Amino acid sequence: MNSDGPRMKLGLGLYRHQLNDEHFRFAVQAGCESLVIHLVDYFNQAKANRVGDQPTGDLHGWGRAGDPDQLWEQGFLEDVVRRAKGHGLEIAAIENFDPAHWSDVLLDGPRKSEQLENIKTMIKRVGAAGIPCIGYNFSLAGVAGRTRGTYARGQAEAVGMEGPVDDPVPTGLVWNMQVADTLGPGTMPPCTHEQLWTRLQDFLTAVLPVAEASGVTLAAHPDDPPMPTIRSTPRLVYQPHLYQKLIDLAPSPSNQLEYCLGSLAEMTEGDLYDCTESYCRQGKIAYVHFRNVRGKVPHYKETFVDDGEIDMLRIVRILHRNHFKGVLIPDHAPQMTCDAPWHAGMAFALGYMRSALQIVAREENSP
Repeated sequence: MNSDGPRMKLGLGLYRHQLNDEHFRFAVQAGCESLVIHLVDYFNQAKANRVGDQPTGDLHGWGRAGDPDQLWEQGFLEDVVRRAKGHGLEIAAIENFDPAHWSDVLLDGPRKSEQLENIKTMIKRVGAAGIPCIGYNFSLAGVAGRTRGTYARGQAEAVGMEGPVDDPVPTGLVWNMQVADTLGPGTMPPCTHEQLWTRLQDFLTAVLPVAEASGVTLAAHPDDPPMPTIRSTPRLVYQPHLYQKLIDLAPSPSNQLEYCLGSLAEMTEGDLYDCTESYCRQGKIAYVHFRNVRGKVPHYKETFVDDGEIDMLRIVRILHRNHFKGVLIPDHAPQMTCDAPWHAGMAFALGYMRSALQIVAREENSP
């Protein structure tokens, strides 16, 4: 591979409320070519979430999930693609299904078959709109148990974890979002790790043929935080080798990984560099969450991209050596002290990432 051929791309993740010209221009100004977009409104009716940063929430979750019968519309998808293209940006992926669209797929509930058909419909629409990937996180509790504090350099606000969180999930809460009008009074039905793996296999068996036919990759995020259990529910990919189990569970070119460096580094086992080499060599990394951290679960903190325990330039070199052609995005970044904390944090991360990509490209072409 040479610098004129297919190569890694710099991208930015945008939440639903950020899918506008202002944020598209910001992405281009920061050197991005691609976007990973969220269509789930994590902040809907949220009591403990701030729209200006990533969602964290509390024991009541992030916010209210969407309408289970309101699927992603073809026209809406095509409009987002068109507007992004107008700024010279491609939509590389949609990240996450709305819990309302697949709560019974996760719970093995009575609407499972109906929801699987709805997901197939949305995959077809995504492919028809020219979007090549959907990232997902097959989880009951979702991204739960994290805290927020001045954890990063210079007392910048960031996200972390300060110990296990075992409070049971109330009924009506799935994937850390409210799917019913009220929560409780009971709790989520018990589930074993084996049962959750079976549910994942049911999901992949049902939807991967449609994804293949539609030209869409399904990319699995590891557990975040990567604990064996969170809120008394089992997790699937909480150690690096469990990604291989997921790959082998359903062999398919559309069965790939949403490769989150931060979550993988927070795991208590494995070598991140060896894992990156292995999964990249297999061609199984769809796109990368480029985030740095310090510590392991259940005690870790997110950091600025240049200030954590991961050698990020080494990761870029591994990806480049193995001909990775996908997108890198800073999925999270510490909030910087200014009038635009999210923009400043993302701009810092993107500048580092752009420099890393340029360094590796020049290394290849140097005598």
